[in-house]
Amino acid sequence: MNLLLKSEVYAIVGAAFEVYNTLGPGFLEAVYQEALAIELTERQIPFTAQQELRLVYQGQPLRKVYLCDFLCYGSVVVEIKAANHLTDADQSQLLNYLKAAGRTTGVLLNFGSAASLEWKRMVLTLRGSRQRCEAPTPQPIREDSRRFADQALSPTGS
Repeated sequence: MNLLLKSEVYAIVGAAFEVYNTLGPGFLEAVYQEALAIELTERQIPFTAQQELRLVYQGQPLRKVYLCDFLCYGSVVVEIKAANHLTDADQSQLLNYLKAAGRTTGVLLNFGSAASLEWKRMVLTLRGSRQRCEAPTPQPIREDSRRFADQALSPTGS
């Protein structure tokens, strides 16, 4: 199975893991967002922070806009959290951002877990007229980000 934007997601998660290793859990989301922006810059990963996502309903633009934490490589929507664990609501938020941004690939990062960085790669696919999401199980990462192996990005159960 070929993963969409595999190397890009790998690089983003590696940067996030470096931030987690340096800061650990317990800070506010804004702290992790600023630190991740620094790490993405150091790794020369192109990104836009606080990317505005315009919404359209039946061809009409809405006044309400979403702000995703990062849009990396112009293709990957990144949403960060600083909570005890990721929730279904967090996943729904990322899916809504993917729809609003017209993108297929997103990464949900949680810096708040005491055990490890928690992350989830999500892909929005179109089947007929219905949109649906395929999301592998979140993968805790405990190893040094430089040794972060491809198995963390491989589908579970394979």
